[in-house]
Amino acid sequence: MLKVVIADDEARVCSLIRMLVDWDALGLELCGTASNGLEALELVKTRHPDILITDIRMPGCHGLELIERAKQENPQLEIVIISGYAHFEYAQSAIRHGVGDYLLKPINKQELMSTLAKLAGRCRTRAQLGSEVEQLRRSSREDQQQLHARLLQDLLSGTAGSLTAERLWEEYRLRAQPGLWRVAMLSMDYPAGKPGGASVQMIEEKSAKLLHTELDGLCWASLSSFHDGQGALLLGFVNEREKEVRRSLRLVLGQLEAQRAMLGGAEFSIGLSRPVQSPADLPRAVAEARLLLMERLTEGTGRLLETLPPPSPLQKNHLLADYRQTAGAPLGQITQEGLQAAGERLEREALAVPHARGAELYSLVQEAAQSFLSHPEVADRDAQLTAFAAECAHIGSAAQLFAALRAMTERQLAALLEQQRAVETRPIRQARAYVQQHYSEPITLESVCEAAGFSASYFSALFKRETGENFVKYLTRVRIDRAKELLQHTNLSVAEICSRVGYNDLKHFTQTFKKETSLSPAQYRRLYG
Repeated sequence: MLKVVIADDEARVCSLIRMLVDWDALGLELCGTASNGLEALELVKTRHPDILITDIRMPGCHGLELIERAKQENPQLEIVIISGYAHFEYAQSAIRHGVGDYLLKPINKQELMSTLAKLAGRCRTRAQLGSEVEQLRRSSREDQQQLHARLLQDLLSGTAGSLTAERLWEEYRLRAQPGLWRVAMLSMDYPAGKPGGASVQMIEEKSAKLLHTELDGLCWASLSSFHDGQGALLLGFVNEREKEVRRSLRLVLGQLEAQRAMLGGAEFSIGLSRPVQSPADLPRAVAEARLLLMERLTEGTGRLLETLPPPSPLQKNHLLADYRQTAGAPLGQITQEGLQAAGERLEREALAVPHARGAELYSLVQEAAQSFLSHPEVADRDAQLTAFAAECAHIGSAAQLFAALRAMTERQLAALLEQQRAVETRPIRQARAYVQQHYSEPITLESVCEAAGFSASYFSALFKRETGENFVKYLTRVRIDRAKELLQHTNLSVAEICSRVGYNDLKHFTQTFKKETSLSPAQYRRLYG
């Protein structure tokens, strides 16, 4: 028998869990209850339970602290949180601390039993892994799972080729049965921005669990693959189950929507291909499901998308030609205002096209991004395009898609202009550095231009444009500022200071100093020295 400890500061919750669970049926034994975190930790240390059921907020020792310390005591301990807080940050923290599942109050008996059965299964699996027979069985199952995962990857990448029932069995260990096939593509869109990798993984696991709970009993083949917040499902079922399969997918969408607060605010949609009867048609079904999933951009998220509208009269080349006049112009001719206006005009004209497909709008935005990123000044162009496409993969509306295009191009333009400005102002920085190092020496405009590698006429105009003063004025200011420091902080004579800041004529130095400060060097020293 596996041992279980319950920890909750509400005695009625402990009693409810005790009554809801059929302990004998699960092969579990309740070995203790605790009303706070410290008591629970003591039970973990003394009773050595296999499973801990705990609330996330308790007196004495916060639930997350309890989890961390309990895991230190027993790394193999399986933990399930039952909490009234449907907040994503709690679920994130729990996952990071190694929690097996996160359930919400009020407690659902079936969900609680299912979770405990899952965790008990993990415990027993670990205990049995030492058995050679079990290891062989596990290896066989994992091999089959890997082959099924490879089938989905081959279909998604377009490398599956011509599929037959024989190939499905020989290469992927999937035995085809009479009936229908459908491909479903699931998207997870994040209006507030994509969360971290561990959080996405938790969302994928929750989604996969819901899908398989609803579909495994209806389908003789139910394969799923999740990657980077997107899922693919390959479903095989008898003809009579088609309506049930569609109804179950809608039910899953409803359940995911109900758990949005705990799933990082993700918005879910499913593109479902038409049924096909032959494995040879599966590549076409994958392409169709992808196109259907794009319809969430125009139809909205939270839907089971099954109907693909006909191609629209959207003239992509015409719209892009107009956009490129601004976004594709030489860098020096583009302004942030003009770029934003071009992006807004592209969105307005594209969305005005009747019945534009989601895939058509997506393609338009990607090509617009490519036209802007084709500027020769853009570094890592392919990486930038890949990153933008990855961002767009989690956008669920056309308006957000065009907003992402504007944000990306404006961000890139600012970086390019800053980069260009840095190149243009490099000689100014070099000249300033040269003056700071050599102000005590005889400096001429020609000597600084020679050091910077530019002609005197170009350098003079550039220096005045960037600093607002001519070079001679800047040199004088640097020398007088240094003279002020020496007058304030040293006992050097005015003649010595004159020499140290680059002047050979004391009278000229005194006149220049007084012109800049309205004081003679001696008066300045008396006031500020």
